Parts: sequence; structure tokens; C-alpha cells
Amino acid sequence: QVQLVESGGGLVQAGDSLRLSCAASGGTSSRYAMGWFRQAPGKEREFVATTSASGGSTNYPDSVKGRFTISRDNAKNTVYLQMNSLKPDDTGVYYCAAAAYYSGPDYYRADEYDYWGQGTQVTVAS
Repeated sequence: QVQLVESGGGLVQAGDSLRLSCAASGGTSSRYAMGWFRQAPGKEREFVATTSASGGSTNYPDSVKGRFTISRDNAKNTVYLQMNSLKPDDTGVYYCAAAAYYSGPDYYRADEYDYWGQGTQVTVAS
């Protein structure tokens, strides 16, 4: 059983930066694709970023491309999401997810991931 714990959320102003962390334990997370999703009140969970098991390949939706960067340190079993030029539309609960049976960079749907963290709140004020 894999446990994921997110941290680093908070309240920031538009244009600010924030870095989220996701610490994994209880499994071989270095073999898993990892992703970040977010969910705003009243909206569906939305794909934000994904990285392959090695960290060598990443993918993003157009809404965050060029502003967000996902990375991972497999020695520390930790995945990061660096968020720059934040906008009020980036507000939501951010979730880390692990795909235990896939190691590539092309999982964009929430139902493709097997394990989830509890989420961390990001609020961007205008």
C-alpha cells in the first residue's frame, strides 16, 4: 500500500510562486508514474502534470504549460510541483497521485491512478 502526503500549499497573491511536495512511502514509488491534479469547488478533478517513473518525460495541459514544472527525486521518494506566475484560476485542492502499474508520461485521467494523497489547498488571491 502506497501512502502519499502532500505539503506546501497556502495563500499567495497572483503572480507569486509556490512549490508543492508529495512524499511517498510504503511502495516502490520510483517505478510509478506520478501525477498532480487539482479540484476547485463545484468542479471536477483536473489534470495538472505528470512525470514518468524516471522523471525524464513530463506532460502538462495547456492551462499550466510554461508555468508549472513537475519533477521528482527518487532517492527521496518525493515528487514536486513548482508553480510560477500563479493565477486566481489556479485555486483549488491539489492532489498527488501514483500509477502503480504504469511508468510512462501519458496518464492524464484521474481514474488511471491507483493511489492518492489527501490534498493540499492552494489559494491565489487577485
